[in-house]
Amino acid sequence: MSLQRSVFAAVCLSAALAISTIVGEAGPPLSQTSGAVTCDSDNGGITLPDGFCAVVFADVEGRPRHISVAANGDVFVALYRTRGGDTQLGIMAYRDVDGDGRADSQNRFGEWYGSGIALYDGWVYFSPDDRVVRYRMFPDSLVPSTRAQTIVSGLPADGPHRAKSIAISPTGDLYVNIGSLSNTCQEQDREPGSPGQDPCLELERRDGIWKFDANGLNQVQADGERFATGLRNVVALALNPINGGLYGVLHGRDQLAQLWPDLYTVEQSAEKPSEELVRIELGDDFGWPYCYHDLEQNKLVLGPEYGGDGQAVGRCANKKEPLMAFPGHWAPDGLLFYTGEMFPELYRGGAFIAFHGSWNRAPLPQGGYKVVFVPFVSDEPAGSYEVFADGFAGENVGPRSALHRPMGLAQGPDGSLYITDDRRGRIWRVFYTGD
Repeated sequence: MSLQRSVFAAVCLSAALAISTIVGEAGPPLSQTSGAVTCDSDNGGITLPDGFCAVVFADVEGRPRHISVAANGDVFVALYRTRGGDTQLGIMAYRDVDGDGRADSQNRFGEWYGSGIALYDGWVYFSPDDRVVRYRMFPDSLVPSTRAQTIVSGLPADGPHRAKSIAISPTGDLYVNIGSLSNTCQEQDREPGSPGQDPCLELERRDGIWKFDANGLNQVQADGERFATGLRNVVALALNPINGGLYGVLHGRDQLAQLWPDLYTVEQSAEKPSEELVRIELGDDFGWPYCYHDLEQNKLVLGPEYGGDGQAVGRCANKKEPLMAFPGHWAPDGLLFYTGEMFPELYRGGAFIAFHGSWNRAPLPQGGYKVVFVPFVSDEPAGSYEVFADGFAGENVGPRSALHRPMGLAQGPDGSLYITDDRRGRIWRVFYTGD
């Protein structure tokens, strides 16, 4: 079907599909365009290593979360709820028509807000808080050809960690993060001195990764498989195209000193626990809520809610340790394994991680608000991480004062890197020029 015919057909269906008007004229796929990219003089307000530069691909009305880029260069971004009102819902679709690195054509469709997005077999998969849906796209179009089809529904959607991250394997395995209802499964959540539930009943339906069939319709949680458990919240979730493995970066627990002042200083609570980069395999148990990772000791230790004193290991001895640990409360929200050829060789096969930024590192400065790079050799990190992109927050670093907060990551077919910001709605596109 030609692009003109597909757009015409979509217009006829627009009322039923709740599709917004396309802005600009949809052009040919990126791979068929030509044009020089001229980066923004200030890289859109961020700092990058020598030889890299960035353009503002788009400024979005709403909160762009995760992002995926199709083989033809079309960009799809999940929009999440805003604190002031849900003025923009659904999915934003973009195209760079003239090859200058910036979006020229766009379309918004969908009726929910959501955080996760993935492309598979000609479908756009999208995850509102309580479900996963998909849209078939017209060929070479920013317009869906079908109503939303429900893949799975009825997922837990209450509590602070309700947003769903998703990843889909080439064979159609759909992985869904279901985050925790609480901080540490206390009998009274976030109450000083309150013991932890033992066993933690949340673990039956939450706090892990569930696997579903990406091609199956109208599934419920019981139709899926609990793939891994003991994961408080894995917003940063991705498959590694090189080895096919599933990886995530975990959000650690909060408030060690506030809840257990006799055991921890406020300085220790600012740095602990670690944010953990992990490989997630079938049957893994990473220990939450009974355990947390101590960056200073570089090991899992027993949580104070379950009798820990900051040193004891106890039942945590048989839980899975991370591949790499990062400072506490940086809030990892995006993960991408780089396989492109634009960036220098050292980046190929490594992982980019977007840290959304902390709210609870006082009395130390707030941290995160950056994108880091972790080199990989084979299946594991090789050496330490380095800061790749910074300056998102501006001068006033904090969740409410930051100018931008990095969120989602994606790779374009040309090897460029996309970064979303769900604070003020910016999307950057990073290039390597070698200059």
